[in-house]
Amino acid sequence: MRKIINGIQQIGIGVADAKSVFNWYREHLGFDILVFEDVATADLMTQYTNKNIESRHALLALNMKGGGGLEIWQFTGRVPQASKTPFLLGDLGINSMKIRATDVALIHQNLNKISLETLGDLTETKGEKSHFFFKDPWNNLVEIVEDDYIFSKTNSTSGGVMGTVIGVSNIEESLLFYQEILGYEVCTSDRSGVFNDFRDLPGGAHSFRRVLLKHNNRAIGGFGELLGPTEIELIQVLDRKPLKIYKDRLWGDLGYIHLCFDINGMKALRNETKNLGFPFTVDSADSFDMGDAAGHFSYIEDPDGTLIEFVETHKVPILKKLGIFINLKKRNPLNPLPRWLVKAMQVHRIKRNL
Repeated sequence: MRKIINGIQQIGIGVADAKSVFNWYREHLGFDILVFEDVATADLMTQYTNKNIESRHALLALNMKGGGGLEIWQFTGRVPQASKTPFLLGDLGINSMKIRATDVALIHQNLNKISLETLGDLTETKGEKSHFFFKDPWNNLVEIVEDDYIFSKTNSTSGGVMGTVIGVSNIEESLLFYQEILGYEVCTSDRSGVFNDFRDLPGGAHSFRRVLLKHNNRAIGGFGELLGPTEIELIQVLDRKPLKIYKDRLWGDLGYIHLCFDINGMKALRNETKNLGFPFTVDSADSFDMGDAAGHFSYIEDPDGTLIEFVETHKVPILKKLGIFINLKKRNPLNPLPRWLVKAMQVHRIKRNL
């Protein structure tokens, strides 16, 4: 079976209090579908946790308006560490997640009302999508981007995750990885200079090269219609030497720990990434269980060590109380799940704080 990338399943965020982070994103950005909550050990991630098997508490939150989710990940056996050096834009790794919104100005207005200390200006440049950056209460950089894709109508003013901003040391070297392996073949812009929309961000006054990548229309299966179209922006700072965001820290420490894609055809992907010089660094081999969900997962590293996860979903709860789960292993991977069935996941909506 060939490789099929259905979209960005989730972005992983290392936190110190998983429930508080879930509650904030549920209330303010509509991530109110709790797909799973699991307490276990990260047995297969010891390569990135200093050879120790660490215990963790993980929640997967979705926004049914459309887009990827948030895997909110908390160590339970150690105190997660912040970086010893302040983050500067262009440092190597995931700098920001991108969240889609049909009304960016309204979200900017709503976030202003809760007095976020680091809320940037709304940028409305002719010929470009309206967007702005802010830092959440845990110092994670977030970009809200104008996008009209909607999977399901909800009361949320925003949708789910539609992409990321990733700091790289050499864009030309990184393009092979992101275009060949991840399928972001369409370059919609390639600009260099000092940018007004970066100026209020830490380190944003430096000179950058920015390349925005998207994908052609393609066959998607499973949850692809819920996840929607995506984009990745590679940024390279040109007038300083960037640092690795996770230098001397563990996967699971504070910040964006990985970008995860929902896929089919893990075996084909394994062969492809190995042939291109980016072999799997973690491979669950067949199937893993995370409480109510199950699948096959793997990790690779981009040229600068940023972690990219792939998940081939085998089972996910729809009506857990009635014992109703979707078994994706028995379906044609080229066929998206019926919309009514995916929308049934709304029974997992959390209406108040955990």
